[in-house]
Amino acid sequence: MIGKESTAGRAVKFVFLGGWLVFTVFPLYWIAVTSLKAPGDIFHFPLAYWPEQFSLENYRGLFGTADFGTYLTNSLIVSLVAGATATAISMLSAYVLARFEFRSKSALLMAALVTQMIPSFIALGPLYLLMTDLGLVDNRLGLILVYIAVCIPFCTVMLRGFFENIPDALEEAAMIDGLSRFSALFRVLLPVMRPGIVAAFIFNFVNCWNELFLSVTLMNSDANKTVPTALNGFISSFNIDWGSMSAAAVLTILPTMLLFAFASRHIVQGLTSGAVKG
Repeated sequence: MIGKESTAGRAVKFVFLGGWLVFTVFPLYWIAVTSLKAPGDIFHFPLAYWPEQFSLENYRGLFGTADFGTYLTNSLIVSLVAGATATAISMLSAYVLARFEFRSKSALLMAALVTQMIPSFIALGPLYLLMTDLGLVDNRLGLILVYIAVCIPFCTVMLRGFFENIPDALEEAAMIDGLSRFSALFRVLLPVMRPGIVAAFIFNFVNCWNELFLSVTLMNSDANKTVPTALNGFISSFNIDWGSMSAAAVLTILPTMLLFAFASRHIVQGLTSGAVKG
């Protein structure tokens, strides 16, 4: 009887997980299939879940008329620079918060956590005025600086957990052997923290890559627009270019999927290492 119940329970579990997998993967599949249909076949009825003839016309249109390569380059530059810089700054600030005691430590941590509860679009007006006064509107440097400021609070709290999980004795032993605190940080602690640093950088990169509101607000010219802004441009008041949007979505999703696929081991190891304080 127990065996039958166990088998039935496993069957229910597999059915549920299979249904959830289909529910999750189908939108991605439909976007990919739509991007490979000719523009005239997208609205063909009845719907074709597998096109009879594949077409690359949507992709050719992206790079031929929409100059999508420029948008990809802008997003790549902005996300890499902002993600790497925010990770480096957050690493130093997290080290200070994890290893030193000072009066405003709790207030800084609370401020970093509170910023994650405030939607970014609330600050769009004041931020636009500030960036206008600084001459950084429609400038990739301005968008990079904003993204760095947005990423630092969460990344600092995240990396602080990794530092607290490393025993103080490891750093003290390195300092006894003659290393300065700064040298001990870079030569001893950071190699141990590599999974956490990789995980933090990937989260920063993905957040910058997918961000829309700040990019739409601060970027006006086609030469400086990023991928999310370009995707938003395929929607007009009277029409949606589903073919081009689907092709652009596929090209937008691929980099993050590949990044997570190649770095999944570091992400899982990093998150589990920083989740529990030793």
